[in-house]
Amino acid sequence: MIHAVWLPLVLPFLAGPAGRRLAVSLPPRQALRLLTLTAAGLAIGSACALALLIVPGATHLHAVAASGHLLAPLASGSPDAVIAVAVTAATLLSWCATLLVRAADRRRRRLRQARGLAARSDGELVVLADDHPDAYALPGRPGRIVVTTGMLRALSAPEREVLLAHERAHLKDRHHLFTAVVDLAGLCHPGLRALREPLAYAVERSADESAATSVGDRRLTARAIGRAALAARTSSTAGRPRPGAALAATAGPVPKRVAALLGDHRLEKAARPLVRRAAAAALLTCLALSAGASLQAADDLHAGIEIAQGESP
Repeated sequence: MIHAVWLPLVLPFLAGPAGRRLAVSLPPRQALRLLTLTAAGLAIGSACALALLIVPGATHLHAVAASGHLLAPLASGSPDAVIAVAVTAATLLSWCATLLVRAADRRRRRLRQARGLAARSDGELVVLADDHPDAYALPGRPGRIVVTTGMLRALSAPEREVLLAHERAHLKDRHHLFTAVVDLAGLCHPGLRALREPLAYAVERSADESAATSVGDRRLTARAIGRAALAARTSSTAGRPRPGAALAATAGPVPKRVAALLGDHRLEKAARPLVRRAAAAALLTCLALSAGASLQAADDLHAGIEIAQGESP
């Protein structure tokens, strides 16, 4: 177990570079699903590794050894070192659990407050009297599209349709769940925080493509996204705080998104099949190695417990 258990704690640091390449090489929907799966899998693997590191040190406690019917502790090295590792792992695991609970509660409270604001409308669209150009999708049951009067004035009628189609795609495809999983995974392991940016890009690109399909005009979609972002960033008025879980068409690297909609040749070159396969293979390999190492470490631990119980030679 000593060697295998450390692998799930190291692999998340390798996911970031592959994730950034994957976000621009795979189709957006495939990219966001694979990035989310990888983040969740590696987070679970790292949590399992920490839990497994606690057990050998815990067997030095008389109560634990007695409950497990152990004749001797599981430690194969210096007892002081094993206990120190167990205490550190337990501290980190408790800290991660605390962060997850707090983040989930904070996310829930922010959404509840935002839904109270949007409850004034019976329909899908909520228009706020605010000169600052802004628009975002507010997940919930039902979901709402919130847009300010400033944003409506900044866009033409066809461009407004694009904006609404973009935000509608966020709600329909439940993009907030993907972002929530990756955000929470980043709290479980610092290496997974590098996946937040490529995931956010893939989410916005997926909504961009849905909007382009809905209106049937990629150039119009690119123009609407660009104008909306420019209006929001050059506005001289400060807008209301946007809810933390909201997804907006003006988020992320807008120039890169516009280039992708217009079929920029440099982007097409970056999306060569070889690069695409390599990036996907790197993430899947990290995921497979993490799962395999966790299972191997658990199996080794089980064998060690049987030996300590005197059931195996």
